[in-house]
Amino acid sequence: DRDHGYQIYKFNEPLIPDAQITVEFETAWRTPGFANNGHSVKVTQNGTFINNTDFFPLLGYFNNAELGDNNKRRRHDLPPIERASSIDDKAAWMRNGLGNLDRIDFETIVSTSVGQIAISPGYLQRQWQEDGRSYFHYKMDAPIWNFFSFLSAEYDVKKEDWNGISIEIYYLHDYNVDTMIESVRNSLAYFGENFSPFQYRQFRIIEFPVYQGAFAQSFPNTIPFSEGIGFVADLREQDKIDYVYYVTAHELAHQWWAHQVLGADVQGSSMIVESLAQYSALMVMEEQYGKETMKRFLEFELDRYLRDRGGELIEELPLFLVENQPYIHYRKGSVVLYALKDYVGAPVVNAALARFIDEYAFKGPPYPTTRQLLATIREGAPQKYQDVITDLFEKIVLYDLKVADSSVRELENGQYEVNIEVEAHKYEADGEGREEEVPFITWVDIGILGEEQGDLKVPEMIYIKKYEVTQNTRSFTIVVDKEPVSVGIDPLNKLIDRNPSDNVLAIES
Repeated sequence: DRDHGYQIYKFNEPLIPDAQITVEFETAWRTPGFANNGHSVKVTQNGTFINNTDFFPLLGYFNNAELGDNNKRRRHDLPPIERASSIDDKAAWMRNGLGNLDRIDFETIVSTSVGQIAISPGYLQRQWQEDGRSYFHYKMDAPIWNFFSFLSAEYDVKKEDWNGISIEIYYLHDYNVDTMIESVRNSLAYFGENFSPFQYRQFRIIEFPVYQGAFAQSFPNTIPFSEGIGFVADLREQDKIDYVYYVTAHELAHQWWAHQVLGADVQGSSMIVESLAQYSALMVMEEQYGKETMKRFLEFELDRYLRDRGGELIEELPLFLVENQPYIHYRKGSVVLYALKDYVGAPVVNAALARFIDEYAFKGPPYPTTRQLLATIREGAPQKYQDVITDLFEKIVLYDLKVADSSVRELENGQYEVNIEVEAHKYEADGEGREEEVPFITWVDIGILGEEQGDLKVPEMIYIKKYEVTQNTRSFTIVVDKEPVSVGIDPLNKLIDRNPSDNVLAIES
């Protein structure tokens, strides 16, 4: 298939187990003249970023070139797209979430223009100049996934040693370099203490130009990071979300969730990789900025999930069955994992993740699924929250929570008696978006908030407690020591609420 670059080769004599052959190839990525569109921006004068799936031959079949729109597939008499194998497909448990990319011994020599630094995963063995080119020899000391990158530019470098790990930032713009180092330092501490030790003695972040896209990507001990969301991000306004800090923590978390543990190539695989990286980064953010500030992050993630689920072309699935659907494994995953932590406690969640890593890190097939992950989480969770775990992960559940009325009365002892009336509805949806209201039996936060405080202007949380709400309307009377400003049901947006804007209401005195 020359249109798609797919070829099949057959050996004259089959290879016996452990036999080796050498494959030599040349590759070129050229733009003949000035194209209307589709020209490559990967190899550039000062800021190249490529990976082996861009340029190198890959062994096996990859479905990323298949038509993903079922309407187009019908026009070509093709069956509906299969996004992922069933979670119970035992044959697919033998493949990991990268498809045919198994772990390899990695060593490379790469050359670039004189004056530039070329970088790939692994540790630098030596560098030299020859025939007007600069050469860099890298080698990894343990097997890595067959997924690696090459970058080159006229970098400045900032380094810091943290507990024997070299933190290195390769940059062309220096605006947020210190923020990245701080996030790396704090993330290494949190993940190492709560999950497992970091597997490398070096961690690098490398800038690449924004015209390749505004994203970052995690390779072994190496994170290519777009200037657009990192090195030139404008975070001077104190009330802005520090997404540079967050993205850094997320990509570092992939050194655990992907490079240590990778799920089977079945439904739910991206929850193990992406949702757990989201949770990990949120925990680092919470330690840095406090629980009250997490509302800002959770609001963003919830809004993106609710907006994007309306554009689903095939079928929305519960989180534990997600099939490479970013609005689910990123957006919903953030809200769900943070809610889980809030119900059962971070020590319970982190202990479960540590056990999961201990059982599956660096292991070969069969690879784990989200069934094993959820079973591990359920082991340590209190019985009263088992149904909550089912709702969060195994169903598509939405809420409609609202503060209907509130009032406050100052008591003679200087305390304040707050009366709150709430309305609460719960719905279960199928994959096509049809919703059915179900009885409301859910543990939910009731909160009392004070004045805004700090640079982020986050209301002080005077009181917050979970109540088991078993009916659609309910009243609460709560006494607090400080004068309240507003009240809320699920005020920090930990649940999937269809209209979170009415969760908090200013108090009428």
